[in-house]
Amino acid sequence: MHGSPNGSARVTDIDSARFRSVLGRFATGVVAITALDPATGRPTGLAANSFTSVSLEPPLVAFCVAHTSTTWPRLRDADRLCVNILGEPQLEVCKQLAVKGGDKFADIEWTGSPGGSPVIEGALAWIECEVENEYVAGDHVIVVARVHHLDKHHEGDPLLFYKGTYGSFAS
Repeated sequence: MHGSPNGSARVTDIDSARFRSVLGRFATGVVAITALDPATGRPTGLAANSFTSVSLEPPLVAFCVAHTSTTWPRLRDADRLCVNILGEPQLEVCKQLAVKGGDKFADIEWTGSPGGSPVIEGALAWIECEVENEYVAGDHVIVVARVHHLDKHHEGDPLLFYKGTYGSFAS
């Protein structure tokens, strides 16, 4: 937005490819948000690179989900969710959870968090939470979730998303 002479702001058209290219220069980690589908009892999940801590008191985290997600409505209805912080070797897990339809957990090993949500084998850490609020934000929804349990799971380097591709730290 640019300031106009009278002090009010005006909206500027932003090309979506340019927006993605510029903001892609901010490296992010990748998480898998998982739950047991209340309708089937089967694990399901989605991959996201928009995840952040929000508050220590109370303990809150947030992530963004596209309105077009077909998995989010099933995750939203679960009592508890698990945010799995993915490690560098888990690119295939990320890709599998990003695909629409099918059995998202085919060949993915997992154990249950204290509340029963899927903790993916090999994840660096997990955070069990429940949805506290959702805020519509353009073509996404910002989900704020209250943390109930969390722990480190495995050591290793994080899976990173940068400039439209996945990678890891170079030592």
